[in-house]
Amino acid sequence: MRQRVVSHRFATKRHMAVITVEDISKRYIIDHKKGKGSNSIKDAVVEQFRKLFNGKNSSDAERIEHEEFWALRDVSFAVEQGDRIGIVGHNGAGKSTLLKILSKITEPSSGRIHIRGRIASLLEVGTGFHPELTGRENIFLNGSILGMSREEIRRHFDEIVDFGGIEKFLDTPVKRYSSGMYVRLGFAIAAHLDPEIMIIDEVLAVGDAEFQKKCLGKMRDVSASGRTILFVSHNMTAVQALCNKTLYFERGQLIEQGETNQVISSYLSKVSKTRLARHWATPEEAPGNDLVRIKRIELIPEYRDNQNFIDVRTPFRVRFEFWNMMDKANLNLSLHLNSMTGECIFNVGTQSQPFAKGVISGECLIPGHFLNDGTYNVSVMIVKDTVTPLYNMEEGLIFDVADYREGVAWYGKWPGYVRPQLEFHTEMMEENILND
Repeated sequence: MRQRVVSHRFATKRHMAVITVEDISKRYIIDHKKGKGSNSIKDAVVEQFRKLFNGKNSSDAERIEHEEFWALRDVSFAVEQGDRIGIVGHNGAGKSTLLKILSKITEPSSGRIHIRGRIASLLEVGTGFHPELTGRENIFLNGSILGMSREEIRRHFDEIVDFGGIEKFLDTPVKRYSSGMYVRLGFAIAAHLDPEIMIIDEVLAVGDAEFQKKCLGKMRDVSASGRTILFVSHNMTAVQALCNKTLYFERGQLIEQGETNQVISSYLSKVSKTRLARHWATPEEAPGNDLVRIKRIELIPEYRDNQNFIDVRTPFRVRFEFWNMMDKANLNLSLHLNSMTGECIFNVGTQSQPFAKGVISGECLIPGHFLNDGTYNVSVMIVKDTVTPLYNMEEGLIFDVADYREGVAWYGKWPGYVRPQLEFHTEMMEENILND
């Protein structure tokens, strides 16, 4: 892609910037077919012949409508060498599209980028892996894709295997790896093959807590050596722990950029809006995929005097409904309650059981005097055979729990995410007489 000289907005940083993005936009055209047309190959061939001989479509009622969708719109920023950049925003905000453009997986519709240095990207589980090859073979394949010589890969090979924790499965085809093993190996390769710039998407959420801690430590080490990191995550605690600067995206536009704590505070203040119900009338418009689609998710407070208000005393039910498109599928629901910084407060699941096609519901009661005041996010995952996630609704509902205190003289912030009423008392064991 032809580059042009950056504008005066970036001129003062040009000698230090390793990434310069100027007025980047990405447009997609979505075709919607209207009318009674068929999608079969036979009918498509017949339609083409009719166009050739008649010069028009076989049905005036059938037409194609084009919808213009901007995944990114006029985005500009600069990244200096050694920066640790967090990228935050709702699903669909444009974060992953930006990373794909920077990784040269796709090109922008307009605008210019300039990158100095070799990039290692970890955008999706298993990116760059060949499923039929072993872990050992994929290390060499992935390293070659990143531009490393065979000697460089050999030099880092033992470190990669040790960090990824896959020594027992090194000569097993990666198609037999779990999603967690995929991520561990992918991150280990990307982190140890000396890229100047590391681009990491939300895939780290697949790993366990210990592995996430290792990854954050490794990224700090990488940054301390002068290399640059771009990190997309819904976990605000991880972003705050790692990143010195943050970009906040919303609907394809860069809303705010600057020091991490300031940007995250601004982001959380905008997203912490109580919304106790979301529903979709038909499967066609509902989020999901060809296997399952979300019908409804709602929070139902038990106190009927105010259905839109929850305080620390309020019990409430989380109700969830979805369309199941499969027959005789063993399914269960996994519900996560998260803080607005992305930390999981708790995770509960239903028993797996076989379901026919149709609408399936689930409900969980969260007792009063359990959650502390604050803002929370409910996410629900539909799981098949207890191990295979079919769809994860990461930002199902965002709601606020209000404070309430009675008989307490202290009104500072109550610490912690939970605030249970537990049996806890004191008593005099023996009288202590103090002599003057």
